[in-house]
Amino acid sequence: MLVERARSEGLQLTGQGGLLQQLTKRVLESALEGEITDHLGYERHDAVGRGSGNSRNGSRAKTVLTDVGPVEVKVPRDTAGSFEPQIVKKRQRRLTGVDEMVLSLSAKGLTHGEISAHLAEVYGAEVSKQTVSTITDQVMEGMAEWQNRPLDRGRFRAMVAN
Repeated sequence: MLVERARSEGLQLTGQGGLLQQLTKRVLESALEGEITDHLGYERHDAVGRGSGNSRNGSRAKTVLTDVGPVEVKVPRDTAGSFEPQIVKKRQRRLTGVDEMVLSLSAKGLTHGEISAHLAEVYGAEVSKQTVSTITDQVMEGMAEWQNRPLDRGRFRAMVAN
């Protein structure tokens, strides 16, 4: 459905700024947000976090090389500096198998155990079922938001003209 919509709007599927890069960016950033939420133990803007001793502290931009090309992601930080992301690890510059991750995380009906096993197999990342639950909730929410966003027709027309 997304591919057909993208084609009808003139959006490239691959290449710089294409559908796959945008989707990969959204999934990675949603997963990272899920990881920091699990690490801190509370949602963004939750009153529980006040006075907890550790909180979100912005993000830093990082470009990772993926199967769909370079993707710039915002990696969240915490004030204590104790957050160790697993999906995109510190100092990691290359991700492989991202297209499989995107497909598996967006597929319906996967159990948290299956997703956890998949992340361990593809990335070597040992992620708890609770973390997987938090990540998948945020990824699915982020993907639904991304799928329903308004498309900028002017930008897509310019891409098609090139």
